[in-house]
Amino acid sequence: MSKVWFITGAGSGIGAGIARAALKGGDRVVVTARNLDRARNALRDIANEHLAFVRLDVSDEAQAKAAVAEALKRFGRIDVAVNNAGYSVLGNFEEMTTAEIEREFATNFYGVTYVMRAALPVMRKQRSGHIINISSLAGLVGFKHCSAYGATKFAIEGLSLSVAMEVAQFGIKVTVVEPGFFRTDLLDARNIRWSSNAIDDYAAEGNVQETWSAYHGKQSGDPARLGDAVVKLAAMENPPRQFLAGSDALSLISPALEARLKEIGTYEALSKSTDGKFQEG
Repeated sequence: MSKVWFITGAGSGIGAGIARAALKGGDRVVVTARNLDRARNALRDIANEHLAFVRLDVSDEAQAKAAVAEALKRFGRIDVAVNNAGYSVLGNFEEMTTAEIEREFATNFYGVTYVMRAALPVMRKQRSGHIINISSLAGLVGFKHCSAYGATKFAIEGLSLSVAMEVAQFGIKVTVVEPGFFRTDLLDARNIRWSSNAIDDYAAEGNVQETWSAYHGKQSGDPARLGDAVVKLAAMENPPRQFLAGSDALSLISPALEARLKEIGTYEALSKSTDGKFQEG
């Protein structure tokens, strides 16, 4: 049976890649984006009655509820909800304003929670469904200049793994996808945001914007191929709860995990020294 997909941030990159792959597989897709003209342009070569466009700013909870309701009105159900919408503020943590960090969380984390809270009641009623949250390698390991972005992705990891245990009883699956570096618009000048305060002590390391802008368009990951992989995940009876995407992600995470395990072992005695026998009263 064909599936109905609800995809946020589908105006470009990974979101558009997933939409194309799902449509290619014969599924129906609700594409959501803040800028629908951009989303339609990204999929302009697809004329398909199985494709619907709904405007959605994920940082607005009311819009998330309305978009899910519109999806149900159009196709009657939601089988897969993909939370892909997001952007990045890059810079040294001290050089970011509180407002910049809060706006990043409003889209990257609270946007995910709003869509999940709108979609989960639908899936509970169906007694089936699959939430796929697009995180990042930055949600598993720290990267310089990515403190705010990484914090939102670490939060998505914890949210996804916890909710997965709560909703499994209703036949709902949750997978968090952790892409490495993909050729998306994340670093595009139209989307990226840079920390607004300059602190002289950090200047010796060079210009943050120049450092990261040099990667744009040169990343090894292909959004179209990731789209194909996500469709395969959605077809699995028992999909993974965490999925690393890209050879760069695989090569970076292994030594990071090994280093963490080594550090845990180094301080094992100190960790155990915090135990104490419980005594009532």
